[in-house]
Amino acid sequence: MISSCPICNVQVLTAELQWHANAHFDDDQLQTDMELAHQIALTQSTPNPLLLDTHQECNNLFAGDPHAQGASSSIAGSSSLQGSVLDEQVSCLLQAQLRSNVQEIQGGVMNLLRACLESEAGSSTSMISGHVDHYQSLSSEDKGWGCGWRNIQMLSSHLLKQRPEAREALFGGSGFVPDIPSLQRWLEIAWDKKFDTLGSSHFHNKVYGAKKWIGTTECAALLRSFGLRARVVDFDSTESSGPHSKNGKHAPKRVQGPMDKFLIKNVSPTSTSSELCREDAENMRGQQVLVDWIWNYFASRHSDNSDSSRRVLVSDKTPLYFQHQGHSRTIVGIQKQNGQRGNQDRFTLLILDPGHRTSDLERALRSKTGWQRLVKRGVHTLRKPQYQLCYVDPGIASSEEMEQLKTIDSILVRF
Repeated sequence: MISSCPICNVQVLTAELQWHANAHFDDDQLQTDMELAHQIALTQSTPNPLLLDTHQECNNLFAGDPHAQGASSSIAGSSSLQGSVLDEQVSCLLQAQLRSNVQEIQGGVMNLLRACLESEAGSSTSMISGHVDHYQSLSSEDKGWGCGWRNIQMLSSHLLKQRPEAREALFGGSGFVPDIPSLQRWLEIAWDKKFDTLGSSHFHNKVYGAKKWIGTTECAALLRSFGLRARVVDFDSTESSGPHSKNGKHAPKRVQGPMDKFLIKNVSPTSTSSELCREDAENMRGQQVLVDWIWNYFASRHSDNSDSSRRVLVSDKTPLYFQHQGHSRTIVGIQKQNGQRGNQDRFTLLILDPGHRTSDLERALRSKTGWQRLVKRGVHTLRKPQYQLCYVDPGIASSEEMEQLKTIDSILVRF
């Protein structure tokens, strides 16, 4: 006999109904169950015919190739037709885009983090971003491939809240963070507008509906298409990290793919112990270069200049999209523990990870128990040979600057 669960409406065997219902109150199972119930509710609900028509219209518009449609026309006519198609795509997406679901944290995750940092013992100074919402990867949506999109959502949540000019420009002035499919559409529009043409070729100019990893260059192209001054910084310790200029120095390097450069391991399994020791020393120097840059980044602009004695200062800088081999996260701040008796200062990155559950993060921060394990990352954990960061400078680019922003050049930092 089949019965319906009174909590999630899932059909289960009557003999297993009590066990199933009780399982909803198991913290480890609750998130998965709620996601499943949400999916079932979506499939059982009566669809809005107007919304379906809008989505179908958008799908038809994006299915066409704006470049190919004007192939037989003159150059001027082709450009005009392409612009018309792009305008239609933007107009349609403004109606069809959906707000991304995010678990609201009362008081805000950054205020909770600030309280935890202020309550710690010892002598330390922390620099943190302003408002940031935590977006987690969900097993029903993007587990295993969506971390890049979740970091874009976290960065966008900051821009929408902290920067009025960005709120007016981003996502057609909608004022909210779109879901991943909508972000994928916006990225395709950015590519059609000739932002990061080299990077877009990696995806054949199509990313909607694909479970593909993206990186800092895609984040920068997406944000730049709205006129935001997104920048990419490349930290690289590999000898073949980029071209050389005529004077023999490393020139700023073009990042050519979302994760291409992170797929090669640079440590040979036959390395001798002396080579490994030398590599460890080089890693330590590289780690320090990276954290020094991050500290200076957050410290360069903060709103608490009048009170340098405070242990936690709120920076005016955006969070950092932080990419490395196999994963990406969002750096929302950095902590410096003052060295004692001649010892060097110690730095710790403060990170929001899309792979963590928002409920676990909130519980740890609110109870001030175990939050360090979820948020703090010591310098000793930075063992990758290559890292990339993406951040956003203030203001909106002029039309002349927009043309320059279409090429995604990174700032190369060698270590």
